[in-house]
Amino acid sequence: MSNALSDRINKLSTSATLAMAAKARELRNEGKDIIGLSLGEPDFNIPDFIKEAAKKAIDENYSSYSPVDGYADLKLAISNKFKRDNNLEYKPSQIVVSTGAKQSLANVAMVMLNKGDEVILPAPYWVSYRDIVQLAEGTPVEVPTSIETDFKMTPSQLRDAITPKTKMLWFSSPCNPSGSVYSEEELRGLAEVLADHPQIYVVSDEIYEHINFRGKHASIASIAGMYDRTITVNGVSKAFAMTGWRIGYIGAADWIAKACTKFQGQITSGANAIGQRATIAALEAPVSKIQFMIDKFRERRDLILSLLGTIDGFKLNVPEGAFYVFPDISNYFGKELRGKKIDNASDFAMYLLEHANVATVTGEAFGNPDCIRISYAASEKEIREAVDRIKKAL
Repeated sequence: MSNALSDRINKLSTSATLAMAAKARELRNEGKDIIGLSLGEPDFNIPDFIKEAAKKAIDENYSSYSPVDGYADLKLAISNKFKRDNNLEYKPSQIVVSTGAKQSLANVAMVMLNKGDEVILPAPYWVSYRDIVQLAEGTPVEVPTSIETDFKMTPSQLRDAITPKTKMLWFSSPCNPSGSVYSEEELRGLAEVLADHPQIYVVSDEIYEHINFRGKHASIASIAGMYDRTITVNGVSKAFAMTGWRIGYIGAADWIAKACTKFQGQITSGANAIGQRATIAALEAPVSKIQFMIDKFRERRDLILSLLGTIDGFKLNVPEGAFYVFPDISNYFGKELRGKKIDNASDFAMYLLEHANVATVTGEAFGNPDCIRISYAASEKEIREAVDRIKKAL
């Protein structure tokens, strides 16, 4: 009985990426040959040295409750990683380990936002940002971007979006879903605007940090004046292919970290022990250990762009990170394909699922109604076959 459920859950959206993945599984169970390009999940196996660390942890009986904010030696490894990769000095006391970066984001929203606080979301944004903010009774404020600016928010757009109610800015770089990467210069431009508004805090989601094809990753917390007001979010799901291990973490001011630990202690307590031990091995290893995956993602990006570029009506840019392309397909709106009217990106994504047997995700879920997200975390064979099917269906 839905009327017995809380208003909170009734207002909450179902994750569009997970919903499309579930629909694809349902169709596969019916015997259909579906190629899934909807989930943001690397198709590589976890590197063996990480597996060995997990096995060792089992043998050493890491089976008890872990500290709410994470093992001390894992937090030290994260602290060292921040220094090595991001030039950020986070003490272990400033770090909180959670059950995935999604929980890290939810923790921050719940401890930072009061009812009516506004959170600026450059669109497109990761599918769960909006709902997490609303769950914490905050008010999402979307700032539309376009393919012409590589889906990046400009300083003037940020300035225009700020009101007396603005409490936070949330963004990801490299970005899910667009693959856009903010340069240090671009982040400095945003920081200059924020310098006039010291009450605004920033959530910088850097989960795709290492899957970056433009070179050095830039963290906004490393820019003068931004360290104390930035919550840096990261984890091991993407670069280390550890999605199912559910380990994410934040680096933040002591008082924010302490509040997140307090909140998490009443929700899940500490993240799983074996995953934490394996994460130590992942973060202490040089990035060269996972370079083969990054190189392969770059090859796949170039491949899928070259293939999609042969389809009329697809407007493309070149994503510089993550493993997604975010084509503008609005050219198809108002047209009829095989008897189905295409009015929006959701119609288009469903058409591809039904007539090309390819699962993508509507851009509407990410705050951009003109695009679809296509994940190229798939084999070259699957990518070629998927694009061929799409081309034929159109």
